Amino acid sequence: MFQPRRPDRPMRISSFRISTSILAAASMLFAASAVAQNTAPIKERQELMESNGDSAKAASAMIKGEQPFDAAKAKQIFNDIHGVAMKFGDYFPEDSKTGNETEAAPAIWEQPEEFEAALTKFQEESATAMEASVEDLESFRQQFGMVAENCKGCHEDFRIDDD
Repeated sequence: MFQPRRPDRPMRISSFRISTSILAAASMLFAASAVAQNTAPIKERQELMESNGDSAKAASAMIKGEQPFDAAKAKQIFNDIHGVAMKFGDYFPEDSKTGNETEAAPAIWEQPEEFEAALTKFQEESATAMEASVEDLESFRQQFGMVAENCKGCHEDFRIDDD
């Protein structure tokens, strides 16, 4: 049965109630910060990497002889990859470290100079490939190999590999 507090007695709050209240408040703050992750740039960088993956598959098919070499298609592959390279660095704000199944490694934010250097190298090498005269399979193979090595290095250092 409920008994109202008597005015002549001080209110007593148990340490259990205080601890429970503090724990509840901390949990709400943690939950709010998890919800506050910015998933828009994560989605954008995933779409950009998917586009690069499509370009890499098309290049690989030509190199393996699964598709005939096509100089115009080879040029388009390099144009597409370079377009991604020029946009990609714009999608790593501090509030996009987690969420939306991101594969971006913490090293991107922990080593920003190294990440920027890798991104610059990707931009430069994709520009070189894009501007190269790729008129036969061998020249395409050489240029694509250079770009693919860059991709591999960045994935090793700045991507969480769950495979």
